[in-house]
Amino acid sequence: MAKRDYYEVLGVSKTASDDEIKKAYRKLAMKYHPDRNPDNAEAEEKFKEAAEAYEVLSDEEKRSMYDRAGHSAFEGGFGGAGGGFGGFSAEDIFSQFGDIFGGAFGGGGRQQRQRRGSDLRYVMELTLEEAVKGVKKTITFTAPAPCETCDGKGSKNPNDVETCRTCHGAGQVRMQQGFFSVQQTCSTCRGQGKIIKNPCNSCHGSGVADRQQTLEVTIPAGVDNGDRVRLTGKGEAIRDGQAGDLYVEVVVREHEIFQRDGADLYMDVPVSIADAALGKEIEIPTLDGRVSLKIPEGTQTGKLFRLRAKGVRPVRSSMVGDLLCRIVVETPVNLNSRQRELLKELQASFDGDGHAASPKKKSFFDRLFD
Repeated sequence: MAKRDYYEVLGVSKTASDDEIKKAYRKLAMKYHPDRNPDNAEAEEKFKEAAEAYEVLSDEEKRSMYDRAGHSAFEGGFGGAGGGFGGFSAEDIFSQFGDIFGGAFGGGGRQQRQRRGSDLRYVMELTLEEAVKGVKKTITFTAPAPCETCDGKGSKNPNDVETCRTCHGAGQVRMQQGFFSVQQTCSTCRGQGKIIKNPCNSCHGSGVADRQQTLEVTIPAGVDNGDRVRLTGKGEAIRDGQAGDLYVEVVVREHEIFQRDGADLYMDVPVSIADAALGKEIEIPTLDGRVSLKIPEGTQTGKLFRLRAKGVRPVRSSMVGDLLCRIVVETPVNLNSRQRELLKELQASFDGDGHAASPKKKSFFDRLFD
């Protein structure tokens, strides 16, 4: 039976781009894949036909040869191999087109991916001052580390380690089920690729053991709740693999005076009735010392005063936030008899001009009566 034109097989024109050819092949390969069409000989043939067409048209040199001479350019098979699908087996198809399948159906390359230990998390509690200004802290934690007895090898001596005879050191084996090929972890060596004949007595061949570790961590200035510092390679260690990372997560304790909101700081400033009514310049604390704050005459509770650049410089920004001071007018308590008399006199003096004495109260009742 004569072969169909490769462009016709993929359903593309002779001027199709590489991306168009790749998309067309992927669509056909997914449609006719044997795993989706079990015991369907016709689908299997269409799958092989599409793969053969893609093998030629996706290669610039082979495509040029095909455009000049057609199928006769590959008599005897691709690259000189003879018979059938250019000399390719089902396993070869999956490996050759692993980039098309994205690793599905057992494809996607033959190299074993390097094993890696798990990432670990350490929660570090900081004061607001430490978080804003930065600090160096020493932490102590217990985590799997290379065994000191065998230096992480898992064996008493190097001669006790041999290559796994099942997977030949790959750590994975390929199982063939008819036309379908599946790659899985080797059950003999459990993906290690090696067999330890005489395991280390301390770690029993694992190559790691729980060990208390002490590290110095540099916390950059401006960190906030939830920010993390990564210590590469300080996580879980594994034999014949790469150690994971240690993430130090920041938790900032509540401050007695300041509340943080991003780059800004907020604080409540208590002010007496007399100071709020008559006005006064007072001193307030900041994270860097103390500054003066002028309270204008007639200041009400809840009034916000903004002090520029007295907040926080976040770790990911060059802009410094502000300090916002919220005025809280305090009602006097535990008055003596003289203070009571003075307040009563003051109260009586306001009876003729309620708006001057309590502007918000007067406005509230006016709106209520209206």
